[in-house]
Amino acid sequence: MAINDVECCDEFCVHSDVVEEIHNLMPDDDKLYDLAELFKVFGDSTRIRILVALFASEMCVCDIAESLNMTQSAISHQLRILKQSKLVGNKRDGKSIIYFLADEHVRMIIAQGMDHINE
Repeated sequence: MAINDVECCDEFCVHSDVVEEIHNLMPDDDKLYDLAELFKVFGDSTRIRILVALFASEMCVCDIAESLNMTQSAISHQLRILKQSKLVGNKRDGKSIIYFLADEHVRMIIAQGMDHINE
């Protein structure tokens, strides 16, 4: 998309009240950086596949790997990233480690993302 393809105002006119409101509402740079980093995690289709699988059910690495036709090593690598980003959690069940979506926020992000692309 070229810059000329974006519609712009016919004249330059700053609406000071709107600009001030945005300045007051804008999170600090650290929060914005953290948010951008979170969205980067969602930018990988393998991680999205894992999240969608965990949306359906809690699973161990073996089950995730089998479900997604991937190696356990590849799944473990991606789970490490998802865990560091606080998108998944885990718990021990005997000799197995069971992974799950960390909280309802993650479930909502996945569900709303799916709703958005299905519109």
